[in-house]
Parts: sequence; structure tokens; C-alpha cells
Amino acid sequence: MLVSRVRQSSRGALRRLPVPLAVCALAAVVAAVPAAADPVLPSLPFGGPAYTVKVQQPGIADGYIYYTSGVSAAALVPGLGTIAQALPGGQPANVIADRSGREIKRFTPPAGQDVSNFRSQIYQGRKVLTWWQGSTVAGHGSGVGVIADENFNVITTVDPGGAGADVHEFRLTPDGRALLTSYPQVNADLTAIGGPQDGKMFDTVAVVMDVATGKEISHWSAAEHVPLADSETPGKLGGDVYDPYHMNSISLDPSGNLVVSLRNTAAVYDIDPHTGTILWQLGGKNPTLTASPDIEFAFQHDAEFSDASTLRLFNNNSDGLESRGPSSVEWIHIDPVAKQATLVRNQQHPEKLTTFAMGNAQALPNGNTLVSWGMVPRISEFTPSGDLVYDASLPFGSYRAYLDTWPVS
Repeated sequence: MLVSRVRQSSRGALRRLPVPLAVCALAAVVAAVPAAADPVLPSLPFGGPAYTVKVQQPGIADGYIYYTSGVSAAALVPGLGTIAQALPGGQPANVIADRSGREIKRFTPPAGQDVSNFRSQIYQGRKVLTWWQGSTVAGHGSGVGVIADENFNVITTVDPGGAGADVHEFRLTPDGRALLTSYPQVNADLTAIGGPQDGKMFDTVAVVMDVATGKEISHWSAAEHVPLADSETPGKLGGDVYDPYHMNSISLDPSGNLVVSLRNTAAVYDIDPHTGTILWQLGGKNPTLTASPDIEFAFQHDAEFSDASTLRLFNNNSDGLESRGPSSVEWIHIDPVAKQATLVRNQQHPEKLTTFAMGNAQALPNGNTLVSWGMVPRISEFTPSGDLVYDASLPFGSYRAYLDTWPVS
């Protein structure tokens, strides 16, 4: 496949997009990026109810819930049956709430700006708040990763340059690196899949950066390693910019290789960050791992190892056009030597929720699992045996949600 890079503005104005798949996969979304030198001032704690708690049983993990509010799944997409449409839910804001649903602290960006993917992480040995802030570009983001203290005062920002940092991933590693997604637009010959010879598409790139120096360590391009024909998303080949890959998570495997989720190929890849070689592929059209018959996932998010040999992912099981069944969290044992993948556990919501975009899971210190259901505005906690011990209903959907016991001053 012939591709060439297209110079693009990563600081463009917000534009309303139609319902197609590019928008359906959007994680939370956004407006203009502040210059790195501009102060981002904290807002006062809001103090009111952030969401409604439906279930709260003994044995839930202690802590506060961190999430970005502002995407609604309340309406239906015309012509798409029961698949919900992303609707504006007011300006997204970073929210910290206690387990009763009371909002403890909120950061609302200045007018014309937006935020997403809010969580706590570790940077230089201390806990920090991190989020993405940027502009919307056809179903993804272009901006910067922000690292701040507990009062939302900015410590530093991470900008990969070019197309900017995408909304989907901003993950810090213990050794001071940042893993970010980026979506450069490229010119491409799309005739092999029925498109034009002079087509346009989004590549998706996993970027590894040194946070302290702001320098790129490595990057991996999906367009350079994954055939276009592997995409499960036809898109509008004759008009809009094609989004064949849609990278939505990057993490590290136990050996330090990159674990990359491509939503639109419905596959997870283990990648040598030094050579770019795909070490194994789970799912998709050309998997290198043989999966047990009970493993079934599609259009997944948030793939990461929960222990030395178990991959956990959020299985959306829907692309916004059709649903293959309820969404769930799956734990899959990976044996790269035997090239086998075996299902360990599949956790659905008791209400059989289906969410066509966004979603994540987090392992908690008490052994439970926190789950954000993405476009369906719910946050749940499950025990290892699958019992629902916490369930909250939010006003709007959220890209991801996390729990941390970090005191909020």
C-alpha cells in the first residue's frame, strides 16, 4: 500500500460530525488545545451529586472514582436499531467523586477547550492527575497529554508533535515514558479495498516519549504493518477520510513490548518496540494465536495484561451498525510459545449492556474489577466470582473510569 503523509493542523476548530463509524468510535471529544505555556487553572469543587448509585454492597473497594463526564448515550441513532448515538452532554469535565456519587472535585477547561481520559498515575515517584486536552478531528483527538498535581495545577504537558496526541491513550510508565496514540492523515491508494487511488485515510501511531525531555523514543505505524484488507470497517471510501485501524489503547506486556488494540481490525497486537515486528496477534482476520472457541470479541478497547500471562480487554461486541451480543470484560490466557489463547473469564453486566464505543476495566486492590461501560453511562464493580457489588448511573457516558484511594485535598 502506498501512503504519503499529509500536513495537517492539529489545532483546528471544533466541527460537528455525522453519525458514521468514525464518530461512533470517538472516545470523548473536544475543542482547541491550550499552548503548553498557558496556565490551566483549577475550578472549585462542585460538591453536588455527580451520579446516582443503584447498587452498593459490602466489600467494595475504598477510594474515589475518576472519570470525564460529558458524552450521552441517551438517544438512538436513526436507522441503527437500538444502537445509541453520541450526543453532546455539555462541556466535558474531569470529575472526582466519592462512592456515594457526591462530586468532590471538578476541573472544567476554559471555554472552547475540552478534556478526556482522566485518571491518577505515577510520575517521578509521586501520584499525579493526568488527562488529554485537545481538538476533535473526525472521530479522534489532536492535542496534548497533561500531567498535573492534586489541585489540577499543570506540572508538564506531553506533545508528540505532528498530528498531536490523540484522545484514546495517555499512559505513563514507571521509568518516565509516556505511551500515546496519534492519528496522522495520509494519502493512500485504496483501490485494493474498492476505494480511490488518490484516497485519504488516518494512520494510527503508537508513540513512546520520554516525558522529562519531551523527545520521542519510538513510534509504530499501523499502516506500515497491518494490511488495509484486515479492517472490519468499510467506511466511506469515496468521500470522507477513511479510518481503517482506529488505535484505542497502548500498554506494556510483562516483557516490555507494546500491546496495541486496533478497534477497526477487531484485533490486539503484541509489538517489539525496537523493530516494529508484530510478535503475535489475537483476533482479527489474520490471528497468529489460536483462540479457544469461547473467545469472541469485536471492536474492543483497553487491552492490557492483568498478570504475567493474562490479557484483559473490554469487548464492545458492537460497531455501531450491528451488535454481536452484550459487551463484556474478557480475561484471556496468552501462551506465545504454544501460540494459544484460552478464555479465563467473561464478565457481562446483569442487564446485558451493549456499548458500541469506549469502555475500560481496572483491577482493584481488593481483587475486584471496576468497569466503565463507555457510551452506556454506567460504572460497575464486580467480585472475582462475578457478583455485582457496585453500580452507578451517570448523566452521560465516559471514555474510561478509574478508582484510587489517593486523598483529595
